[in-house]
Order: sequence, then structure tokens, then C-alpha cells
Amino acid sequence: MFRLSLMNVFPKLSLVGRFLLAGFLVLLAGMALVGTWVSDQIEKGVISGTGVVTSIYLDSAVSSHLQTLAGGSRINDADRIALDRILAGTHFGERAVALRVWTRDGRIAYNNPDTSVEGRRDPLNGPLAAAFEGRVRTQVADRADAENGSTSRQGSRLIETFAPIRAHSDGSIIAVAGLSQTADDLQQDLRAAQMRSWAMQAIVTLAILALFTTLVRRANDTINAQQRELQKQVAQLTTLLAQNEQLHDRVSRAAARTTALNERFLRHVASDLHDGPGQGLALASMRIESLAEVCNACAASVGKGDSVEKDFRTLHLALQSALADLRAILRGMHLPEIEQLSIADTVRRAVSEHERKCGREVPLALAEVPEEASVPVKMTLFRVLQESLANGFRHGGRCTQRVAVSGSGNQLSVEIADDGKGFDPRALKTGGHLGLVGMRERVEALGGSFAVSSAPNRGTTVRTTLPLSRQEENDD
Repeated sequence: MFRLSLMNVFPKLSLVGRFLLAGFLVLLAGMALVGTWVSDQIEKGVISGTGVVTSIYLDSAVSSHLQTLAGGSRINDADRIALDRILAGTHFGERAVALRVWTRDGRIAYNNPDTSVEGRRDPLNGPLAAAFEGRVRTQVADRADAENGSTSRQGSRLIETFAPIRAHSDGSIIAVAGLSQTADDLQQDLRAAQMRSWAMQAIVTLAILALFTTLVRRANDTINAQQRELQKQVAQLTTLLAQNEQLHDRVSRAAARTTALNERFLRHVASDLHDGPGQGLALASMRIESLAEVCNACAASVGKGDSVEKDFRTLHLALQSALADLRAILRGMHLPEIEQLSIADTVRRAVSEHERKCGREVPLALAEVPEEASVPVKMTLFRVLQESLANGFRHGGRCTQRVAVSGSGNQLSVEIADDGKGFDPRALKTGGHLGLVGMRERVEALGGSFAVSSAPNRGTTVRTTLPLSRQEENDD
């Protein structure tokens, strides 16, 4: 339950709050671990110190009364009475619960206060065996496990010390003395030491937590300030991006509108040339032809003996040639009415007009071509096909041309290829091939891409992509 509540609360806290909570839990766990370890070390140190003090006391006060065990297994009466007095009449005896002496074979030679166990042989293992090897051993045991035979004194735990007793003559171990003491005073000392240790741990933990909190709060303030500044900059960038997108959209729409206006302008120019100079050239040609027929029988001559009729014929042919050139130019300038045509019909119209002019069939492949597109896109598509096919026919020799148009997503892909003479694409960078440059500008003005790949004697391929999402704007 606590874990679920903590998981629900933690995400809602601020950065400082999260750190305080996590740091408090981590430091609390660390404090508990270190405090437990320190308390354990204190307990071990106090018990070890008690064992050392006890062993020194046993060696100084008890050892002299056990020297008879060096030559036998019994303690004389005088030494026994002295041992009883040590436990009954001294300040040390007030804490002592029992004193037991083992001989080398494990027999109990002395036991106070319960003498009934004297003569019993105990197994030589554990702390008793260690003491016979010359080491002092101290342990804390429950009163019920001590087997000291005394129930008159208070306290549930005892401190048992096993110390070797050495002969004064040669220093050999002749017995082991075991002294059991009440642990009440020791427990109080341990509790006091542990409380001081825990208090120090708590103070250090709180100081570390306060220090870390101060550092994190400052870092959090810095981060918040940087976040606010970053959000401000992001907002400014977002506004600039939106403005840039609007400007880009306006430029694209202006380019599309310019394409449509250029075509309209070319249409007007073509109409004006057709209705003005074209009609004048046609009338002049007709009148020259009539005058030539009238002067057919005229014998007058001009220049180097040429007749007037021949000069009229020359003028008529010149006018006819100029009129034919003018009509060809007008046909190139005049764009057919493609507003109502679909993309596929626009492509077929451009290819069929080229086939009619050059007298050659051009293979056409249409794949997933959408039905509709804006008028500027269709105009640009028609001009690219018209110019690319015308260039291939003029410069490629008697080559085979092919056209492929496909739709993919929001784009229209166009490829016009031939197997003619080809050319060096670096000529595009030196100012040549104005038709290709014009096509590139038309396509890129609408946001599309234009690429030409060619090499001498390896044909030419024109690849174009046009966007389909750009809508035509009304021109008021």
C-alpha cells in the first residue's frame, strides 16, 4: 500500500520534492545500515573489552588459587574457600553469577554456586576448546543457556568469559576458568552508546540532506530559468517558422500565379501578333502576288536586267517565308485551353502535337496519374513536355523518344528520354541551352525539381517532379 501511494505521489512532485523524497529514503536506508553496523561494532568492542578485563582479573585473583591443578585434578579446601570469598565478598562478585573451573580433561573441578555439577566432564569444543588453546573467548548467552544453576539474580542475559589458567612454574595451561556476569550494566552502556551513535547518524544525515537540498534547489532554479528562456526562444522560433511558412506559401502562390500570368501574356502577345503584323503580312503578300500578275507582261526591268515581275515574285516569297515563321512562333507561344483538361489529357495533348509536327510516334506510359492538378502545374507540365520533345527532335537527330508520367503521393514525376546524340551537361553552366534553363526555372518556381542527364552519343533524359497540392489562386 505504501509503495503504491509513493508511486502515485512521486510523479506529481517538483524536481526538488522528488530529490528530497528520494534522498530522504536513500539516506534513511544508509543511516539504518551504518547505524546497525556501528551498533554491532560497539557491542563487539564492549564485549571484547569486558572479556579482556575479566581475563586479567581471573589471572590475577583466581589463578593463584588453582595452582594445585598443575599436579592433580582437585582443588584443596583452602583454595576453594578463597574462591568462594572472591565471589561473595568483593565488588566484582556483585556482578558475577557463576564461576566454573575445568581441568585439562574437561572435568568441572569447581562450580559456584552449584556444586552438584562438579566432577562432570564437558565436551572440549567451542569457547572451552579455544581457551585450552590459549585464547580468551567472551560471548553473550541467555541465562537459560548458561547452565550456571543460579536463578536468584535478575537479568535475562549473561556475559560468559573463558580464560586459560597457566602454571606459575612453566606457563603451561593447567585449567580454564569460566566466569558468568550479568549483562544489565553492559546493556545500559550499549544502549547509551547506540543512542549516541544513532543521534550522530541522524544529525549527519539531516546535514547532508540539507546541503544537497540547497544545491539541488539552486540547480533547480537555474534549470527553471534556462527552461523559461528556452521556451521563450522556442516560442520565438515557432513564430518565425510560422511566418516563414506563410512567406514560403506566398512565394509559391506568387510563382504559380506568375506562371499563369506569363502564359496569359504570351497568349495576348500571340493574339496581337496574329491580328496585327500577321494580318498585315498576309495582306501584303496577297497584294504583291496580285501586282506580280499585273506586271507579268511588263518589259521594264530594274537593276541588272531583272524584270519587275521577278522582283515582285521575290518580295512575295520573302513575305510568305516571314509569314510562315511568324505563324510558327505564334503556335509556340499559344498554349491550348488546358484548364478543363485532366493531367493525362494534358500529357496526351502535348505528345500528340509533337507527333503531328515531327511526324514520328512517341511512346507514352501513364501510371497512377491523378485526375486533377492546379492550372499552373498543368501549364508547366505542358511546357516541359513541349520544350523537351522539341529539343530532342532538333538536336538528337533521327532518335527515338519516349515519355513516362506517374503519380506518387503528392507528386507528379515526368521523364522524357531519347537515344540521340546527347550533349555535355556542363554546357548548362556556361549559358547554353536556354530552353533547359527556362524549364528549370518554371519547375522550381512551383516547388518542383528538374534534372538533366546526358552524355555525348548516349542520349538525353529529362526528369521532373511537380507538386500536386499547390492550388491556383485567382488573379483579380
